[in-house]
Parts: sequence; C-alpha cells; structure tokens
Amino acid sequence: MLSRTADNLYWIARYMERAETAARLLEVGARNALIPSSQGHRSEWESLLRAIGTSAAFNKKYGDIVQRNVESHLFFDRDNPSSVVSCITAARESARIVRTALTSQVWDAINSAFQELRQMERQPRSEMDLSRLTEWTMRHTAMMRGAIEATQLRGDGYNFLNTGYYLERADSTARLLDVKYYVLLPRIEYVGSGLDNYQWTTLLRAMSSHRAFHWAYGGDVTASKIAHFLILNPQCPRSLITCADGLVTHLDRMDRSLKRQTSARTQARALLAELSEARVEDIFEEGLHEFLTRFIKETGKLAHEIRESYLNGDIR
Repeated sequence: MLSRTADNLYWIARYMERAETAARLLEVGARNALIPSSQGHRSEWESLLRAIGTSAAFNKKYGDIVQRNVESHLFFDRDNPSSVVSCITAARESARIVRTALTSQVWDAINSAFQELRQMERQPRSEMDLSRLTEWTMRHTAMMRGAIEATQLRGDGYNFLNTGYYLERADSTARLLDVKYYVLLPRIEYVGSGLDNYQWTTLLRAMSSHRAFHWAYGGDVTASKIAHFLILNPQCPRSLITCADGLVTHLDRMDRSLKRQTSARTQARALLAELSEARVEDIFEEGLHEFLTRFIKETGKLAHEIRESYLNGDIR
C-alpha cells in the first residue's frame, strides 16, 4: 500500500472521530451551562475551549465567550480545523482521493454526511438548535464507523482506519475528561457535592456511556468510579485502556504484514502497559488534570511515531 493511501485512510478516521468529539464537547458545555452559576465557577464554555486547545484562536476571532459563539466555532467555523464542518469536509476529501480503497457503503456514509452538511450550512442558524446539531453529528459518525466494520476487508487499509480511530478516540476521551477538571469548583469541600456529581453524570451522558456505567458499577456516581470507567476499564469502548489496546492490536497486525517491528508499536505497547498497571488512587494522587495532560502528550508522541514508521514512505 502506498503511504499516501495509508495516510488518507488514517486521517479519514481521525477527522470523523474529531468531528464527533467537537459535538460531544458542545453537549457537555450545554448541559453544564444549565447549572445555575455561583461565584467561583469557571466558565463552562471556556473550559471547553481550553480542553480542545482552540482557546487562543477563538478569542482572536470572537472575543466574547458565549454559547452561540462557541457553537459557531466548534460546528460551523471553517477557520477552526477542529470544527465539525472542517473535519467532515477534510474526511470527505481524503475519502475522495482514496475512493478505490473504500467500499461503496463507506463512501456513501461519508459522502452523504458531507452533502447534508452543505445543506445545513445554507439554513438559517435560528432554525437549528444545538441538540439537533450534536445528534446529527453522532448519528453520521456512527454510520461511518458501522460501514467500516461491516464491509471493509480486514487488510492494511482496515488497520490504518482503526489506528486513526483509536488514536483520536484516546485523545478525545482524555480531553472530554479534562473538561470536568476545568469546571470543578475551586474549594475542596465542593467535591462530592450535588453539583460535582451532576457534572460527572453530564459527562457520562455526553459520551453515551451513562447506562453502560451503571451496568458496570451500579450505585452512586463518584469521581473515582467514572475515572476508572473512562481510563482503566477495558469493557468501556471509549476508555483510554481500550483505545491503547486497539492501537496495539492494529499496529501488531501491520507489523506482521510488513515483517518488521516499528517504534510506533513499541511505544503503543508501553502506553498500554502503563495503563494496565495504573490504579485510580495513583491517578488522583498525581492529579487528574496532570495525568490527562501527560496522556495527551504521549498520544501526540505516538502520532508522530506512526507517521515516521508508516506514512513517510511506501509501505510494502
């Protein structure tokens, strides 16, 4: 497989997962914004922009951090490379370039999303509420994912698509968790309060994990249970350890196909080993924000290694 083809497949998955992350972040922000503010709260919308890493670009273009501006920035803004519109447009262009490497069902899923999105851009914003935008995004990204799983040949192309998905999902889960850090109240006595628990429940609902969490743990929603679920529980499809395991699986398959061992696979295995040995108590002792920041940096390093190992030359 040519590295150009592999690169486009890898980025199709990353862009689609990134679009879903933007939609989920918007849902988290909207749900948290319903909570009456009190002195000492950080801005829910500011926390969202910090977590996704676009705070500086937003401030330069919009200034005021209000819901409508954040919606525009994360959904429709073509100047923001992480917006839903930008990600789906980029994914569709990559899919067009490697059309012959995709099944017709996968192409139809991404092309349909792109065409519907163009129609939505022409509609007055007053006709579209936030819930419609987020539900539309999550439905189409799920359709894309389903088409890949149901129809793509389990070869190198499938492995590159899944490598992109798992890498981006690991990053997005960490960023969604980090949103909670930015909306925590500033005094320790608020931890465990009704507001604190509401925010954790909001995060689960935005990640479509509320019911699965209760199946796995039952009882009260607590910070330690949710951290375990979204970081260390291999049964959770969005957990960091599930993503790391998926990365190792697909990088292993590619290395066996190429008959070599890459530094990317070695780094992915090290990341999985660290998560496998971690305990929730250790994570909170380090600091949830500090742990997530470090994890996001590690996934960035792994992305660089994947590019160096597979995407900067022909893959034979």
